[in-house]
Amino acid sequence: MPLVKNSAIVHDEYVKVGAEDEIPQGGAILLPAGRFLADPTGILARQGPVGVIWPNNRELDELRPYLPQLAVVALTFPTFRDGRAYSQARLLRERHAYKGELRATGQVLRDQFVFMLRAGFDAFEVVKESDAEAFATVAKRYSVFYQPTAETPITAFRRRLALHRMGAPS
Repeated sequence: MPLVKNSAIVHDEYVKVGAEDEIPQGGAILLPAGRFLADPTGILARQGPVGVIWPNNRELDELRPYLPQLAVVALTFPTFRDGRAYSQARLLRERHAYKGELRATGQVLRDQFVFMLRAGFDAFEVVKESDAEAFATVAKRYSVFYQPTAETPITAFRRRLALHRMGAPS
């Protein structure tokens, strides 16, 4: 599946390790939540970055102690109508100050892309190559928003007001 990150289609360096697969000693890995929580200390002690695939029906409090050590948290959208991963993303970024890669997986659709960016996602695993190209284009298009988030606290209104106070045309 194509991965969009930093407004570009990139190679996914993370190997997805299943519930029964052997965990490689080195390299970047992405584990299911249950597999990670079975032995977080041992998994985090290995060589290479570790990421976890976190379902949207699981509490983030279970993950919170390990956030500083995780390179990726992949939040799952099981259907396009299920938006719980949006809330999880906002909580991870704003309440828990998670600075690593926040990846959207599952039913990641074009028409929800900007909302995902606003919620704090910075990487997107998409099904179709054409969607990946559209995501990369859209990420470059928008730079100013009306609603604040932890990532972009300066809104269009505040930006215009600051320009007005400096005497510049808004």
